[in-house]
Amino acid sequence: MTRARVRYGARTEREIAATRTASARLPEVWSTGVVAVWETDPDAVAAVLPPPLKPTGSPLVRVSISEVDLPGHPLGAGSVAVAASHGTVEGWYPLVMPMTHERALTGGREVFGEPKKLGEVTVERDGPAVRASMTRHGIAFVEVRGTAGGELPPPEPSRKTDFYFKFLPAVDGSGFDIDPVLVHCVRHERVRRLERVTGEVVLRESAYDPVADLPVLRLREITLGEKTSDQSGRVVERVDAQALLPYIHQRYDDPLQILDAPPEPAPPERSR
Repeated sequence: MTRARVRYGARTEREIAATRTASARLPEVWSTGVVAVWETDPDAVAAVLPPPLKPTGSPLVRVSISEVDLPGHPLGAGSVAVAASHGTVEGWYPLVMPMTHERALTGGREVFGEPKKLGEVTVERDGPAVRASMTRHGIAFVEVRGTAGGELPPPEPSRKTDFYFKFLPAVDGSGFDIDPVLVHCVRHERVRRLERVTGEVVLRESAYDPVADLPVLRLREITLGEKTSDQSGRVVERVDAQALLPYIHQRYDDPLQILDAPPEPAPPERSR
């Protein structure tokens, strides 16, 4: 009798090589989404940036809410990020990145250190009316709504950098098993269609995603567009574990999951 393949068993070198080849030939993927940028409280931006990241000259928040046309796996993808710099490199530090399914969640978190979480992400258009939102735990903590009002010339292809911290919480709850690393994720972005949107950004209170702490003081722009991008990441430095530790709750709904060490055993009772 021929024994069935044990699927949890080791893969062959040929299978591993085929997986790498397939991942290197991903098709061009386009997304349709809303991007909103606003000025916020500079002290709030400074407060959320772990060292060695620092604020830029503009206290900006950027929200991106998209529907991604992944073959066979349509995806809702969102991001809330603040402007940041690392040395001479300026970019964005995402605080939360809701994704609608696990396939998009896993690779981003484990490979790049992206702060991805499962959530509901929607982009809706009815004539000129546009509404986009990110929802978790029943709370639409970010909603962008407005009216599309005219085509804009697509911008030239651009290069953008996101900053992520990749780390592994310690088994005993004391911090990290190894020193965390700072990742620069570079995206080359092309836009084929862009529209101006006149509207507003609504931030709702959520204990799980407290982006309401970054209020909209001055709305810079809202756009609706179709874009594609590729991305590549690299580790640029190891970071001070103790300096990062106060910020890792940003990654989790319940920080007690990783910060609580196992309870110490009770001392034995003394015999009387």
